[in-house]
Amino acid sequence: MVHAWPLSKALCLAAIAAVPLIGGQAAVQPPETAAPAGITASPFIGAWELDVTRMPDTYGPPPKKVVYTFSDAGAGQWQATIDITAPDGGVRHVALRYQLDGRAAESSGDTYEGHQAALHAPAPNVLVMGIARDKRPASVRTYVISPNGQNMTEAAADVDASGTPFVRLFHYKRVR
Repeated sequence: MVHAWPLSKALCLAAIAAVPLIGGQAAVQPPETAAPAGITASPFIGAWELDVTRMPDTYGPPPKKVVYTFSDAGAGQWQATIDITAPDGGVRHVALRYQLDGRAAESSGDTYEGHQAALHAPAPNVLVMGIARDKRPASVRTYVISPNGQNMTEAAADVDASGTPFVRLFHYKRVR
């Protein structure tokens, strides 16, 4: 059954997704200690590999490998690529070129998770991503870089088939 969600669903899911990250190793940097503005100063730039040994119990069988790569695409845009390697070796590739203005950008490649995403950075070490599939909210992801710049935590908020909200945490390590 397809649910018609109010526009506030994305905002509620973003708030829910951020709650587990506050106060721990992945705490948000206050603006007065944050890195200078600009894509090249961003702690996200680089490649991040999922620690598949720390997958949530509710996820199901883990993928073999997941790598997120964030880069400067020029002209104030970012490029994100996500490569998900299944246990059988098959790879799902997703690419997204976007600005951090909260406006939708079309993704290319695998569209299982969604066709569009909008991103905003409320702090230098935080990205909030709203994902849409078929013009409907799909999920909200919040990414936080640790103070040492070597770890990234993803909080993925969504609702299950019965409409019950959940948040899953995923842990990444910088690989470059």
